[in-house]
Amino acid sequence: MSPAHASDVANLRPPPPRTRHTLPMNALEFIHALRWTDLGPQLRDQAELCLLDLIGIAIGGSATRLSRTIRAHAAHQFGGPHALLFDARTASAAGVALAGGMTIDALDGHDGYNPAKGHVGCGLFPAALALALEAGQTDGKAFLTTIVMGYELGSRLGPALHATTPDYHTSGAWIAVAAAAAGARLLNLGPDETAHALGIAEYHGPRSQMMRCIDHPTMLKDGSGWGAMAGVSAALLARNGFTGAPALTITEPSDIWKDLGANWLITQQYFKPYPVCRWAQAPVEAALALRREHNLAAADIAAIDVFTFHESTRLATTEPKSTEEAQYSTSFPTAVALVRGGLTPADIADDVLRDPEILRLSRAITMHEDAQAQARFPAYRPARVTLTLRDGTRLESRWTEPRWDAEHPPTEKELRAKYHDLADPALGPARAAAIENALHDLPDHGLSPLVGQLVQPISRDTTAARAS
Repeated sequence: MSPAHASDVANLRPPPPRTRHTLPMNALEFIHALRWTDLGPQLRDQAELCLLDLIGIAIGGSATRLSRTIRAHAAHQFGGPHALLFDARTASAAGVALAGGMTIDALDGHDGYNPAKGHVGCGLFPAALALALEAGQTDGKAFLTTIVMGYELGSRLGPALHATTPDYHTSGAWIAVAAAAAGARLLNLGPDETAHALGIAEYHGPRSQMMRCIDHPTMLKDGSGWGAMAGVSAALLARNGFTGAPALTITEPSDIWKDLGANWLITQQYFKPYPVCRWAQAPVEAALALRREHNLAAADIAAIDVFTFHESTRLATTEPKSTEEAQYSTSFPTAVALVRGGLTPADIADDVLRDPEILRLSRAITMHEDAQAQARFPAYRPARVTLTLRDGTRLESRWTEPRWDAEHPPTEKELRAKYHDLADPALGPARAAAIENALHDLPDHGLSPLVGQLVQPISRDTTAARAS
């Protein structure tokens, strides 16, 4: 797979391999036993595309106030030698993971896993990068193998947590354990140290309440950066002899773990065409379909009804005052799509939040919890939209799923185009291509060329004096 020769033909990548590369073992063994040679071409390509997508989102997220605030915090409060993502300042490994995870989470356009009701990569990648820097690990094949291992654990840890605790916790809770596993591998911890690292991470991971942030959207987001920080800290603590209680979610429920090494969940992640919560994306798609089919203008629309699952109806901010509120809304992105015919990062920030026509349509949306949609969640996130026009005509969409799910994934060309839509305006096409090429060359040229690109600042506000 080459950046310059992405497929223009295939609409879908091949179905995920289910049994070809089978490594029957428990999670503790899997952390250290997985090898580059165990990964077939599809798994290697998927790891590259997941990282490219995360890097693109990190570039976009770096422009937000959330990212600027957390990077300054990491530089001032987490002193250390490692450069922050897209920032000339430095921090400790835990600080790099914290700032990187929250920068990616600042723009809600990164990949996720439906059964987990959340994400893995947004915290795993910056944590693994920080730990590779801490360990002096530059082997590109080893880094990519660690990423695959982390996705496999994290994608199981989320459902395991949901199955064993009554509350709905944020992604940071299981990202912490996946990040600690990455640290155990990159730091070459022994079996006992690895078990302690996982236990520390599970105990200290941010079991924050997801629906509280849904009801009151702020910069807290999905806890991903805090989970990355907790996981990095857990691995470093375990290396130094700190002990932790056994990690329960790494073994139970057993049915979640029985196919580890046989069913590769990194190939079953969804990607996002729009930088808003996944729960809002089906209404956006349904509204856009009606707009195209009937050649509608926003001024034609008097009222909008959205029928979907309960959690999506809780994204209830109709007049967001910040990009965080806009990203955690169903009504506002749907209104943006109807007015503008699409949805980009620029459409959920700044003056757009005060656009009178978008606000009119956002206020005109009524959310309806639908039993049929609820029965399909979380494996699916369906929605149906009805538009009432000013002349009284009612237009009803089909039941719609978000685009780019695991069953109908984006093409390689689409993901690379998404990356360049985010990276080229911020970095310029030359540097954006240099990052893409360094990532593609990881197996042969190692981690250093990619790191050299990722730690260069984007703008003058990231070139302040380095923290001591």
